[in-house]
Amino acid sequence: MSAAPARLIFLPGVGGNPAFWRAASDAITLPAERTLLGWPWFGLASAADMPPHAADCMQDLVDAVTPHMDRPCALIAQSMGGVVAVLAALQRPEYLTHLVLVATSGGVPIDDLRPHDWRPDFMRSNPAFPAWMARERWNLAPQLASVRAPTLLLWGDADAISPVAVGERLQGLLPCAQLQVLPGGAHDLAQTHAEAVAGHISHHLRAGTETA
Repeated sequence: MSAAPARLIFLPGVGGNPAFWRAASDAITLPAERTLLGWPWFGLASAADMPPHAADCMQDLVDAVTPHMDRPCALIAQSMGGVVAVLAALQRPEYLTHLVLVATSGGVPIDDLRPHDWRPDFMRSNPAFPAWMARERWNLAPQLASVRAPTLLLWGDADAISPVAVGERLQGLLPCAQLQVLPGGAHDLAQTHAEAVAGHISHHLRAGTETA
């Protein structure tokens, strides 16, 4: 039986907007503290505006998350934030009660699944985005078997950036994972389908807990 989380930690995708999860967070029916995190480049006009040493590598983002994992908590993450969440789950599993991954690679190779490459267009449109992020590649697949927290995978069937096959791959690698596919959901389904996403997350966080 899993413990109920006392804190829900929300991680956005590559855009870094801490408000990305606001609507879904507000609709989750669980009496837990909400922590909506963002990435340091959000809202900046150029890379020159980035605070010194704010985020020079992925570990810097993980290090911004793990201090909040000081009590029973759930990590709820979208797209690139899902990679951060998996790394945080691997590094600080002590208080992690639940994991929710939405439309993300989760740090496993997916090029063979032919996803749409978002990087070139995003880099052109977002001059503050750190170049290292567009170059990063991960292969956390061998480590995923050690993630013991119950994991909910939420995907949209209209997502070209992270197709459903990516969620199916993660489901096969994570030992306690279940996949839910939302009809009509694209890469931003956590916003466009916020009520449905919140319903699935609420059920996931309550199932198997002492407060269910």
